[in-house]
Amino acid sequence: MPKNKRAAETANPPKNRDEAESYLARIGEIQRDAALNKAVLAEAIARVTAEMEEASAKLTEEHDRLFRGLQLWAEANRHALTDGGKTKTVRMGNGSIAWRLAPPSVRIKAPEMALAFLIENQREEFLRRKIEINREAMLANPDLASETPGVMIRSAGEAFVVETIGQKEMAA
Repeated sequence: MPKNKRAAETANPPKNRDEAESYLARIGEIQRDAALNKAVLAEAIARVTAEMEEASAKLTEEHDRLFRGLQLWAEANRHALTDGGKTKTVRMGNGSIAWRLAPPSVRIKAPEMALAFLIENQREEFLRRKIEINREAMLANPDLASETPGVMIRSAGEAFVVETIGQKEMAA
């Protein structure tokens, strides 16, 4: 289907005000049923999530206990296991154990103080400058912004809203 053609309408408009009222009533019923379905689904998900979290917690507890026990044993026997420190990895029947150095990391406790120091001492190599387009400023001044190549200011459009009694707005 060509891009400029619209799909055929499948909705049947009401023939009169009474039929429009029945459409509105049915929309309200559908919204209430959908909300009830979502609530039932959320309750089922919460129940299953709680069950799985409990089962996972037990497994995690056992894993951590076994891991820590293996770690204590390996540390106590490290010299023999690593052949006097010649290797960092020890292969065993069901896997391996190893000692790895963690990569260095930067931890900044007081970012404002560190930033001020870097700026004062002209340490540009430790600073990153980020430049990005300010869309909010463009929306505040659309005439000037639309003169920018590659920028187009569009209308948000119009929405048809149906509000049933007891329901929040539903826009189409």
